[in-house]
Amino acid sequence: MSATLHVMYPTGEGLTFDHDYYAGHHMKLVRDGLGDVAESMSASRGIAGGPDIPPGYFAVFTLSVASLDVLQGALANSQAILDDIPNYYNGRPTILIGETIQ
Repeated sequence: MSATLHVMYPTGEGLTFDHDYYAGHHMKLVRDGLGDVAESMSASRGIAGGPDIPPGYFAVFTLSVASLDVLQGALANSQAILDDIPNYYNGRPTILIGETIQ
């Protein structure tokens, strides 16, 4: 069963997110570090939480891989990616690891 990793960057008072750095530098680290195992990956910039509602997240990253074992192996070698987070976000990302159900 395929597995997914979602990394969500919540908005909130005092939180900042550098979209240019994230798109230009951080995503290159992600592609270099996880691209070999990715079935797909995408990053979305939050623009709304619904009609006339500000977004609850600055951005959401999604990675799909063949299995949970593959994901766990990839995450074991992702320290450079994790170390880069303070360069564009001053909060703590929310992580969701899941199994694809459909």
